Amino acid sequence: MGKTFRQSMAWLHAWSGLVVGWVLFAVFVTGTASYYRSEISQWMRPELRTDRTFGPADLAAAAERGVAHLQAHAGGARTWFITLPQAERPVLELFWRTGPGRPPGHVLLDPDTGAPAIMRATRGGDFLYRFHFELNLPPLWGRWVVGACAMIMLVALISGVVTHRRIFADFFTFRRDKSAQRGWLDAHNVTGVLALPFHLMITYTGLATLMVMYVPWGVSTAYRGDSQRYFAESGQITAPRPPAGRPGTLVPIGPLVARALEMTSEPLERITIVNPKDAQATVVAVFEEPHGLSHEHPQIAFDGVKGDVLEVRAGGLQPATKTFTTMVGLHEAHFAGPALRVLFFLCGLAGSAMVATGLLLWSAARLPKRNTSRSLGLRLVQGLNVATIAGLPAALAGYFLANRLLPAALSDRAEWEIRAFFAVWLLVALSGFLRPHRRVWTETLTVAAGLFGAVAFADLGRSAALQLNGEAHVDPVFLAFDGAMLALAALILFATRNIARFDGTSRRLSVKAAEISI
Repeated sequence: MGKTFRQSMAWLHAWSGLVVGWVLFAVFVTGTASYYRSEISQWMRPELRTDRTFGPADLAAAAERGVAHLQAHAGGARTWFITLPQAERPVLELFWRTGPGRPPGHVLLDPDTGAPAIMRATRGGDFLYRFHFELNLPPLWGRWVVGACAMIMLVALISGVVTHRRIFADFFTFRRDKSAQRGWLDAHNVTGVLALPFHLMITYTGLATLMVMYVPWGVSTAYRGDSQRYFAESGQITAPRPPAGRPGTLVPIGPLVARALEMTSEPLERITIVNPKDAQATVVAVFEEPHGLSHEHPQIAFDGVKGDVLEVRAGGLQPATKTFTTMVGLHEAHFAGPALRVLFFLCGLAGSAMVATGLLLWSAARLPKRNTSRSLGLRLVQGLNVATIAGLPAALAGYFLANRLLPAALSDRAEWEIRAFFAVWLLVALSGFLRPHRRVWTETLTVAAGLFGAVAFADLGRSAALQLNGEAHVDPVFLAFDGAMLALAALILFATRNIARFDGTSRRLSVKAAEISI
């Protein structure tokens, strides 16, 4: 590990970063994309018009249509969730739970008619959002894996700060053409130091958002496993009422929606109805969080049978809960305006580059001398680097391209988009191990750039065809998305010029120089 403390920290930094680096790159890339989660979902549902607003009467009528659908198709469910339409997402989303061990129900409706919404099936930006903390694994498994990697990431960040004795100078140092290892070392230092406060914040708050799952013993001991009572007493949700065991008739929801809108100025996000056919039915109006760091949703609970107000939750959190909701707010950045969201996005890109350059530095610093074969471990790391650093961007582009190319009426269409994502990723990963290493970077990155370009041109072609038929208007979100795809294609092509020689064709720098910033 090294004779001195700094050398030990350098060893810890290098190996902790390598062990989880590939997972962290995927988490950073998809998490960064999630800052524009709603815009991605909007782009992936081009049939939806987003040029209308929904007033109180529209929301009340939409809620009534949602309840009517749930009564007809989910009468036995214990909980109904009705997400009301918004300008950027003009659909009525219904979700219900029938009981433990049973699959939940889900449907998207036209808010004006209550009929199934006419649009292509897709998980949109929600897939990327959930992937960044679940990795498309079963939720508990995925969250535990990401949590473990985030903890190691925190160790790598702290040990990296200890290792870099010239951290301020590293901010201004980038010797791109000095040597391959020196170039990756400086690129790693610059991207790490440039957004270091963001890296520390996003890693720590990411762990904090799921702390009840990672360290549940306090809640389990104090509340004897009754997590709902914990969330209610901490002020995060309204207190649940146990079912009475007697049938009850649900009052009209429209008037409750109108009353809730009069009582709170924040936009109404969703309606939750608990035990809808019971005499103790509860209707909860959940509003968007007020502007600010704290991620807390004002709530108003109504008696579902009598219509009386049972509880109003609007602020007043205890200090510990307020701290927790602030951590969540910092991580998700819902408070950020357009300019601040761009800054968060750029910091996320810097984090992705930091992880990628760290992985490439590790392999570049361990290249053998000329005419000497590479070890099995080095070949494995280099193959995984290609699979992750080139494969994930290509997979993202494949996901977006599948959204435009797959038939709108295809059965199980949303899952086919995700299959396209993993299929492209798998093909690039295989090429990382099967193709000659000196050529594979150029080949895979060129493919990734071509896919991003194809995404933009596929959407521009669709828009042009609709414009010629007089069926579409120019949506700024779509133009911005297509521009971002072209910018990514150009950025990847720029990287293609240098990454191959940086990862394997230059002279070797000593391991010590690669691990310790001089």
